Amino acid sequence: MSEQRTRIRTKTTDDGATEIFVLISHPMETGLRVNPQTKEKIPVHIVQKITFYLNSKEVAVADTGTGVSANPLVSVRVKNAKKGDKIRVTWTDNFGQKDEQDIVLGDGA
Repeated sequence: MSEQRTRIRTKTTDDGATEIFVLISHPMETGLRVNPQTKEKIPVHIVQKITFYLNSKEVAVADTGTGVSANPLVSVRVKNAKKGDKIRVTWTDNFGQKDEQDIVLGDGA
């Protein structure tokens, strides 16, 4: 994809865990809104699954739906992550679009 649709940031918490924040640029259409010009319903267009990996091991999965706002910000906490570890986040939507983003902890992420 030419445009970056997924952004990851991390933060170390007071208890030593790592919080992973993911911002996804996505319209998250519920299928209930109407296009004001055509008067037709805008079809459902949602992120269905967000998966978090730490060093290629799946650590969390979020199954999302129409109750999630546009441009969702999702976060998870993981323990035992350390500088140099690789974090990957992937997502797919109901149109088959997908994106993924990788970061390495300690690289200013």
